[in-house]
Amino acid sequence: MKFVFVRHGESEANIADFINDDPHRQVALTALGRRQAESVAQDLKEFGFVRAFASEFLRAQQTAEVILAHHGCRLELDARLNERRSGMDGLPTAAFNDLVRPDPVNIRPPHGESFVEQMERLAAFLDEMAGTAEGTVLCVSHENPINAVRALAGLAPDKAAREKILNCGWIEVTWPPTQTGEP
Repeated sequence: MKFVFVRHGESEANIADFINDDPHRQVALTALGRRQAESVAQDLKEFGFVRAFASEFLRAQQTAEVILAHHGCRLELDARLNERRSGMDGLPTAAFNDLVRPDPVNIRPPHGESFVEQMERLAAFLDEMAGTAEGTVLCVSHENPINAVRALAGLAPDKAAREKILNCGWIEVTWPPTQTGEP
């Protein structure tokens, strides 16, 4: 089965440079984020999505809704697509980055999850969804979970954990993987 993972558009947290890993705290897209979502919607217009998922975060849902204006499927929420849990909600993003920099794959914040734990969460999602239907599934998520998917698809976890994905950047992944290498 094919999956298209899209990072949400620019959010208020991106502009203010703070961590938002609590889905109950509503952080919306900016005007630029909406334009980014409209642009990626055009890029993905030809995909025939059979299902569509977003994380529980408002910014991911808003991005997905813009993309789905060109498709006939209903948006479903799945917590497994949520941002990596850090337990550092509201702190500057540098606080998390400084903490995990020595070993971004295995370091687990005191009230969060490691990259490896995040990979396990995403693998469970992919395994469950892979057997549900034929076709392509849209997943709107966040940089860290998408990097976890890239690691699951064959990119070295240490490299994947350090990768940057632009707002509304996207990847296509076949699951289960048919070959190793960078997705």
